[in-house]
Amino acid sequence: MSMKLSTRQVDDVTILDLSGRITLGEGSVQLREAIKDLLAHGSRKILLNLGDVNYIDSSGIGELVSAYTTVRNQGGDLKLLNLTKKVHDLLQITKLYTVFDVKEDEATAVSSFATA
Repeated sequence: MSMKLSTRQVDDVTILDLSGRITLGEGSVQLREAIKDLLAHGSRKILLNLGDVNYIDSSGIGELVSAYTTVRNQGGDLKLLNLTKKVHDLLQITKLYTVFDVKEDEATAVSSFATA
């Protein structure tokens, strides 16, 4: 099963709902393209909803980091939402948990951008 991706807008925050697998190849390329697209259209507040991501490999993690860096370099902010235990544990192991701003609740996540 490959990754599915849909976009929605809440206030001035763009939420990317991801589901499936973020792995080397298709999933990571899809994510990169989506981020590039959003930035090209002026989105600077991006929330990645990972609640339905059932698998992520090291290249998927690399892609999250790369997305984060790309958005920050464009003067934007990228946050993560609804990590599954698997993804949460992987971020802990790779010491990347502290790099990302991780939220459990969508409303909180959206409003946290306003103050940033």
